[in-house]
Amino acid sequence: MKVLITGGAGFIGSHIVDECVKRGYKVIVVDNLSTGKKENINPKTKFYNVDITNFEELEKIFKKEKPQIVNHHAAQIDVRKSVANPQYDAKINIIGSLNLLELCVKYKVEKFIFASSGGTIYGECKGKPAPKENSTYSPESPYGCAKLSVEYYMNYYNKVHGLKTISLRYANVYGPRQDPYGEAGVVAIFINRMLNNNDVFIYGDGEQMRDFVYVLDVVEANMKCMTKNLNFKIYNVGTQKATSVNKLFNVISKILGYKKPAVYQPQRKGELFKSYLCIDKIKKELDWYPRFSLQEGIERTINYFKYGKI
Repeated sequence: MKVLITGGAGFIGSHIVDECVKRGYKVIVVDNLSTGKKENINPKTKFYNVDITNFEELEKIFKKEKPQIVNHHAAQIDVRKSVANPQYDAKINIIGSLNLLELCVKYKVEKFIFASSGGTIYGECKGKPAPKENSTYSPESPYGCAKLSVEYYMNYYNKVHGLKTISLRYANVYGPRQDPYGEAGVVAIFINRMLNNNDVFIYGDGEQMRDFVYVLDVVEANMKCMTKNLNFKIYNVGTQKATSVNKLFNVISKILGYKKPAVYQPQRKGELFKSYLCIDKIKKELDWYPRFSLQEGIERTINYFKYGKI
């Protein structure tokens, strides 16, 4: 099997690449290294330093490589950046995705798998049950709007062009290779700051809740989607457990023996209070469930930041 993975030098994409290589697939990585890292690129892959907004360069890759599956993880991932510059976010997350979908049809790709965002598509979950895939959509950021928009385009490409499409709506993914200096990865940020005995900042009262899912569980969801005969499917990928930022701080500080109290800052404008996902559908249809508890996942992530081992 030949798989083209965009964002394959990034946090989640690089782990999917590694698993594909392990299974003997031929893997093509497309990444512009804007946030991805060269050291994450598996040496057994073919790497192209290309931006997904560059249609002409992308087409050269499709024409030459003729992948059977496209797994799309390249993205502008910073929600706050999307608020500051919606046009920039849309150029990468919508136009870049459209470039790939067009090329999938033109070069007869069998399946298109998309990294979507359950954490932003459904909006505020406070006082509500965990949203299912058919729950009301209420994105509150351009980032969430873009992810949902791509899903609607995928519906079009499936219905009109017959392209098999699968959308995986991730909760808050964490684990090895997550950027500790970015805006999105609170687990990596907390671990990195505690290891360096720096102050750890919590915005708001820390009672905001998120669904933290370990990256290797996310990889397993992707592999099931690659290997099973699926067509136009949407799945939530999370744990269905909401964990407060305060609890997260306590779990990490206890493991690391970090003694400083958290430093509380004013709440960030527009931040959701509660976000978590119902995973009944993916459990039933794909027999997928999260194997790593929060404790185990954090311990593994700490080991990576300490020793560089996954």
